[in-house]
Amino acid sequence: MTFGANFSDGFALGIIGAVLPALTLQMGLDGFSEGMLASSALIGLFFGSLILGPVSDLIGRQRVYVINFALIAVVSALQFWAPNIETLIVLRLIIGFGLGADYAVGPTLLSEFAPRKQRGFMLASLTVLWTVGYVVANVMGAYIDFGPDTWRWLLASGALPALLVLIVRIGTPESPGWLISRGRVDEARAIVRRYLNADLNSTEYDVESHPLRYRELFGPGMRKRTAFGIIFFGALVLPYFAIYTFVPTILNSLKIEDYDLQNLIINLFLLAGGIVGLWYIQKMSRRTFTIWTFIILITSLVALGVLGDTSPLVVMIPFVIYTFVMSAGSNITQVYPPELYPTRLRASGVGLLNAASRIAAAIGTFVLPLTLDAWGIPGSMFWLAGVLLVGLIVTVLWAPETKTEHLV
Repeated sequence: MTFGANFSDGFALGIIGAVLPALTLQMGLDGFSEGMLASSALIGLFFGSLILGPVSDLIGRQRVYVINFALIAVVSALQFWAPNIETLIVLRLIIGFGLGADYAVGPTLLSEFAPRKQRGFMLASLTVLWTVGYVVANVMGAYIDFGPDTWRWLLASGALPALLVLIVRIGTPESPGWLISRGRVDEARAIVRRYLNADLNSTEYDVESHPLRYRELFGPGMRKRTAFGIIFFGALVLPYFAIYTFVPTILNSLKIEDYDLQNLIINLFLLAGGIVGLWYIQKMSRRTFTIWTFIILITSLVALGVLGDTSPLVVMIPFVIYTFVMSAGSNITQVYPPELYPTRLRASGVGLLNAASRIAAAIGTFVLPLTLDAWGIPGSMFWLAGVLLVGLIVTVLWAPETKTEHLV
């Protein structure tokens, strides 16, 4: 249920980058409109994660988990009939709002069912499925052509995976951990017996019902984890969304010929990196994995900026390395956030981190086309590397090790 959702999420966010060149040409978009359209779903994600994360801590995971995909399926289909760019931006905002709910609730619910030894692998796999959806969207954008209305068909096609996810989510059980945190131990025990064929050991959990206090995310014992989560998550995704939303523009600036072939290679490395990253998530500590991810990504972007005026073959080397490692490293963004918080705060915390990260991604997506025009490839790659450097410093100073922690 959750893996399918991440495929749908990746598809919905990837397809806009695939159709953006055609939309820009057909509607005569300027840099501002292009940036707004590219970042609109990310802005919606901010509000969806921020609002519906706490809601799921209050009313439970299951209802939010199902309802959000009904919204995504309907609004995705409505994109086909968008009469102008303003309507399309509003529809993308609503889709992002629904996706934001899933970014908060999906990893939270999965982490509360997953065995501790497999938790990292299962959560990291969400990013791989997200990447599969993203790559499928890019490949469809490159090779499907129905004429001037191709962008309408491609955007509306996101309703199909969303509808499938909605159907399979009907009947989803509530999180036993959440039920226990609300004092509903008997209901939790029944779910564990039915779905996991096991007996619940409720003594491992705090069974007292506590009112949700959002400010606890910033209180003693949580504020450092929250600050680390916001900064590390935002630093990773800002360059990711900025660069891959504008891959056609970047490759053109680098004078890369045969765009379709190079784009296919980049997407294959995105897939390969995500899969290889699963192995490293299992073998390495969370801190070590994250630190080395930042180091390699910074080096790759600096090299890309320095080598931007050399031959296309040389330029593609750091670009491919960056793509591979970014995809592998992004796995940690599904693993760390749920592990930072106790059950009663988990959806709120995960929602907050996802919301903040999507604002960072929206900023990067909006700013990059402007800096590409003003500074070219070198300046753009250097400031993106600077963002990653901030993430590295914060990880070294504040990142906790959560791999062996028991989620309660």
